[in-house]
Amino acid sequence: MNILELSEQELLRRQSLEQLRQMGINPYPADEYPTDAFSADIREQFSDDAAEPRRVCIAGRMMSRRIMGKAAFVELQDSKGRIQVYVTRDSLEGDFYNNVFKKLLDIGDFIGVRGFVFRTQTGEISVHAEQLTLLSKSLKPLPIVKYKDGVAYDKFDDPELRYRQRYVDLVVNDGVKDIFLKRAIVTRTLRNILDEAGYTEVETPVLQNIAGGASARPFITHFNALDQDMYMRIATELYLKRLIVGGFEGVYEIGKNFRNEGMDKTHNPEFTCMELYVSYKDYNWMMSFTERMLERICTAVNGRPEVEIDGQVISFRAPYRRLPILDAIREKSGYDLSGMSEDEIRQVAQKLGIEGTETMGKGKLIDEIFGETAEGTFIQPTFITDYPVEMSPLTKMHRSKPGLTERFELMVNGKELANAYSELNDPIDQEQRFVEQMKLAAKGDDEAMIIDHDFLRALQYGMPPTSGIGIGIDRLVMLMTGKFAIGEIMLFPQMKPEKKAPQSTIDEWAAIGVAEDWVYVLRKAGFYLIQDVCQQKAQGLQQKLGDVVKRYKLELVKPTVQQVQQWIDNAEKLKAES
Repeated sequence: MNILELSEQELLRRQSLEQLRQMGINPYPADEYPTDAFSADIREQFSDDAAEPRRVCIAGRMMSRRIMGKAAFVELQDSKGRIQVYVTRDSLEGDFYNNVFKKLLDIGDFIGVRGFVFRTQTGEISVHAEQLTLLSKSLKPLPIVKYKDGVAYDKFDDPELRYRQRYVDLVVNDGVKDIFLKRAIVTRTLRNILDEAGYTEVETPVLQNIAGGASARPFITHFNALDQDMYMRIATELYLKRLIVGGFEGVYEIGKNFRNEGMDKTHNPEFTCMELYVSYKDYNWMMSFTERMLERICTAVNGRPEVEIDGQVISFRAPYRRLPILDAIREKSGYDLSGMSEDEIRQVAQKLGIEGTETMGKGKLIDEIFGETAEGTFIQPTFITDYPVEMSPLTKMHRSKPGLTERFELMVNGKELANAYSELNDPIDQEQRFVEQMKLAAKGDDEAMIIDHDFLRALQYGMPPTSGIGIGIDRLVMLMTGKFAIGEIMLFPQMKPEKKAPQSTIDEWAAIGVAEDWVYVLRKAGFYLIQDVCQQKAQGLQQKLGDVVKRYKLELVKPTVQQVQQWIDNAEKLKAES
């Protein structure tokens, strides 16, 4: 990296880095630093009545520093919070306070502190430093929020920047880390529930020959060793069912799925899902199991089975309402789709303003109508049940309602959280469902399923009655933490490529006679494109370049006015030719 691509603060920090090395101080030591305490624990365990001050060894990032002559106060941030450190000139060895602490350390540096705990005259529990060690030098300044007259400045609150630079977001924004600690509680509690129930956690392939188990567009990649295209999995379902065929009575997987579809506040193309399959159960049992599971998870995260989202309390306390999908559509839209043909349902969809219905089959039409008229209205947990067979190619036919299947989706806060079935285990029926899906694909439905012949073969060996469920972990965490954007609960959500200001390349500048070293000087002076130097006065441009050379103490010989004029002439000629 050319030094002219650095900010003034970055340059100063690198100069401090070099000075530290010249003093024999390693800014990135490799040896262990044996911490024995955390900020939060120090405060909780402090006692004014202790016979002797507690001695501690702590480490963390320096977040603020107030120097007052021979003494200073530092705010140190570790993994559990922040604590004040009192530093004095006389308590540190040699002249470390004056020559290193005051001059060469910066906000954001990692430091280690050995000392004792005490309470200051203002009542704040602090650590009195007797030894201070630099553990890692920070070369970029943190965007520390400053307050003046009640107004915050330099806030790091732009969502795109926060998601793109999550490492900074976690450091400077309070509460962000807590979200991901709660996410860990969600997955840990979920795993504990399933393990306690006797189910086995397994891993299935991420790269698959067929994108099966759900209706979604896949990501496609190429497997060089086999010279064939492969799909990133859109679901784990069909492999987990193979394990049920093989004799596992209950299996689950918590892992990544990939769907090559749109991104918005509630969808990310790479997401985490839990799928569970249990033998000898049906969708009624799964509804009851799901209620108990979510109630326990919410209690583990929030201390109670309720969570507040945008001022509204959502209760995960069992039981939840159970409502057939066609009844839900009739209740919310006034249209009764029961017994309607595909064309009649398409007419209803068109009346509701749903576009692009020509390629949709009956199931897709019903799904779109439900999404348009009903889905967003279910705030409290509600099981939407008994989907038409056209919507559910992997689901067992309803035992008493012809044309429907034993399937439910759990709606919470207007969004789907879980999808579950009494699993189809009739291999002949399953094959016919796949054939119907291929017909939809021929009509233009790019989310229709592909026939998985190996899965059909597995079913022919016999699969016991089974119930299965998939729960979106990301959406579950959004609910448990009261967040509306999926980017808030994913550490590193997918982002568009970072936008950079356009600039001419080194080779393009060379074409008008500018050497590489001077390209960086031109950019620092504000000239990013060749056309930017057009119409410039040669003497004025030369002066600007000289100012940069002087400010950054560069060992470059300033070009003559004639040389600069030649750059300008060549740039104007190139512009005219283009």
